Amino acid sequence: MIIGSATLPDGRERDVRIEDGTIAAVETGLGEPDVDATGKRLFPGAVDAHVHFREPGFPHKETWTTGSKSAAAGGVTTVVDQPNTDPATVTGAAFDEKAALARESHVDYGINGGVSPDWDPDSLFERPLFALGEVFLADSTGDMGIDADRFADAVARASEADVPVTVHAEDAELFDAGALERAGDGTGRDADADAWSAYRTAAAEAAAVERAVEVGADADADLHIAHTSTPAGIDAASEAGATCEVTPHHLFLSRDDLDGLGTFGRMNPPLRSEDRREAVYERVADGTVDVVATDHAPHTRAEKDAGIRDAPSGVPGVETMLPLLLEEARQGRLSYERVRDLVAANPAAIFGLPNKGRIEAGRDADLVLFDPDDARPVRGEELHSKCGWTPFEGRTAVFPELTLLRGEVVYDAREGERFGDADGENVRG
Repeated sequence: MIIGSATLPDGRERDVRIEDGTIAAVETGLGEPDVDATGKRLFPGAVDAHVHFREPGFPHKETWTTGSKSAAAGGVTTVVDQPNTDPATVTGAAFDEKAALARESHVDYGINGGVSPDWDPDSLFERPLFALGEVFLADSTGDMGIDADRFADAVARASEADVPVTVHAEDAELFDAGALERAGDGTGRDADADAWSAYRTAAAEAAAVERAVEVGADADADLHIAHTSTPAGIDAASEAGATCEVTPHHLFLSRDDLDGLGTFGRMNPPLRSEDRREAVYERVADGTVDVVATDHAPHTRAEKDAGIRDAPSGVPGVETMLPLLLEEARQGRLSYERVRDLVAANPAAIFGLPNKGRIEAGRDADLVLFDPDDARPVRGEELHSKCGWTPFEGRTAVFPELTLLRGEVVYDAREGERFGDADGENVRG
């Protein structure tokens, strides 16, 4: 296959020849194209290092089929699934159960192991883990939280096994319980949705990042801080030499949006003030932040339409991450090269995926073609996640028209809409 006259992220116009699932050449004059990309841009497939596809345990929210189709339609060709399913991915047997379900994925994938009071590191580290994921989940509303000693032990074991560690950094001891009490009876989706942001304080994130990076340094571990939502948390990670990610919802939404979102805007970490959001955006733009990843965490409308204490935390995002960032590039707020680095080149480099992340000869032909002038509003009913809604309703985005995984079509919207086969593979083998 030859993709002809495509504009690459760095602005060069090149042909791309694909052979046996691999990029064989990136040059000019490669011959008659199979896909004429004149006037369009070609990106490497995005690597979303943080998704919750909900299987096993919660298929009414999402499945590997629906989640991976949503990914492909948004230009994401590799996803990394987190461990808080049912059963949680904290044992070898639980890993095997999830791996069997993941064979239905339309995109490549990695599976993170987790840490809980029930974890079995001996059996877990025998599996092809992508990372030890979302450890140190200081979450008073869940069951994956661990104490400081277990966190240190888990990081040390991961370092010995040469497995990177992805950390959910919030210190529950610094949550403001009074904020929820001040929310009144908490009935109905609009009952002081902002209380969740007041409850899970910004200070709780910064303190947890500082503690996590100290432990990571002591163990000589590769530490990655998930979904940083504050400038202080980002700076603490960066200054310590850890990598970090920011989600689209923390990049584009703030507490100012909660009047419209209600409890549909509840997530962990929560939305922050507009001033903090702007400071986070600045760090994304200037290179301090390494990765944008979605923390795609779908729930049904009925589940989210509840009081602030009862609504589950999380929002969908795997299909809208790249399109929203492409709109930022179209508007000149970010460069196309910066977008490529945030969603493809950097996560591939950080997590050891040498065949992903760039349009270069020898790499996997994971490619995304889009028309930079074809911007349209995001509509939840048009997305492919099983949950059927989005916190970005009505925002302008640039969606892909063609997504290739190792040279094969996994999503094509050029004439109607079709998906390819479920041929995703575990990137760890």
